[in-house]
Amino acid sequence: MQNGSPRGLRPECTMTDTGLFDAEPPSRLPPRGSQAVIAIGGGRGGAGKSLLTVNLAVYLAQLGRNVVIVDADTTGANLHATLGVEAPALPTRESLERGSPVTVETPVPGLRLLALGAEALALGPRAGRRSAWAETLRKLTGDFIVLDLGPGVAPGTLDLFSAADVGLCVTVPEPPAIEATYSFLKALFLRRLRRSLMRERFKLKLVERLLGGLPPGPLPLDVVRTLERSDTALAQMALGELTRMTPRLVVNATRLRTDSDLGPTMQAMSDRFLGIDLDYLGHIEHDDAVWLTVRRRRPLLIDSPTSKSARLIERIARRVVALTTSREPRGHTPRIDRRLTLYDALGLSRGASDEEVRRASKRQRELFSPGSLPLVSILSEAQSRAEQARIDEAHDTLLDPNRRRAYDLS
Repeated sequence: MQNGSPRGLRPECTMTDTGLFDAEPPSRLPPRGSQAVIAIGGGRGGAGKSLLTVNLAVYLAQLGRNVVIVDADTTGANLHATLGVEAPALPTRESLERGSPVTVETPVPGLRLLALGAEALALGPRAGRRSAWAETLRKLTGDFIVLDLGPGVAPGTLDLFSAADVGLCVTVPEPPAIEATYSFLKALFLRRLRRSLMRERFKLKLVERLLGGLPPGPLPLDVVRTLERSDTALAQMALGELTRMTPRLVVNATRLRTDSDLGPTMQAMSDRFLGIDLDYLGHIEHDDAVWLTVRRRRPLLIDSPTSKSARLIERIARRVVALTTSREPRGHTPRIDRRLTLYDALGLSRGASDEEVRRASKRQRELFSPGSLPLVSILSEAQSRAEQARIDEAHDTLLDPNRRRAYDLS
């Protein structure tokens, strides 16, 4: 804050109007002089990545910090339209390699814009050092660098996401978007694995040969299991990359109660079937205020700060700020062993009551039913039927005292 009020607000807005003071402010910000890079990606276009990018950057600028918003969408840099500024000139390859791209001011004090073109992201990784654009981003003057990566799984997009301090995936409650999010996570793992082996060509060739025997877009856990059968050390390296992945998830455009439940269930399915710790940060409700502000070419937090969607974005933004101040690992360990107990099948502990077993069985049957959104592209129909049979077995066994006692003893 400067002079006791947030920056970048409309003149007619008061502190209470913005929601920054109605809602709990972040308890701690990164110290001045440090820098945090936040990347927003996740696969499919139209999911709301630009919405979250712009308003997250506005929120950070309103806290009195210097923010650079980077438009790294290879399909077309257009964040300037949302911010109400003219299209900036794209930087050349030479300016990026020199570390001197030009940023432009926006109507929001403390917020500047840098538009990257497809040529910038074409700068591929080099063995033993970060690629040129990643080094350039770290040289930008700003407390926060917020990147809109756009759709897709291009190598440059994946590398930017991996290099960020906080990476956010944005999806919507639609099968194509959810499938694209899972595809992004699987591609991100393979990209990280390949980059880790750039100095070890023999191992990289072995990985490529083994990947050739798997279906396209394999689950990361299946990749680790396949490597383990040929090279235990290589499998441990892959498992290490999987463990270090810490993507975050935001669900946009929710309408139904089941839509707001999508995030936690995607987090659970990602952990169980992909082995990826997908940390759910929150959801943004479908709101007419969003498209109205886009039409007006103004960020939501400035044009409609009291709308419900703006409040939900602020809640997510506070969680992102907390992540930038505490970068401790979450201690996640992927489960390589396929074998699950009947309690695992229902997501319960061994001391669960009969009522908890009934509720969990109902919840799991709904989750693994045909057309379940959180399972799009993860399981085949045959695998879903096998999971349902396992759930039925768990329900019948754990509700029968004699069978449950015998199972526990075994």
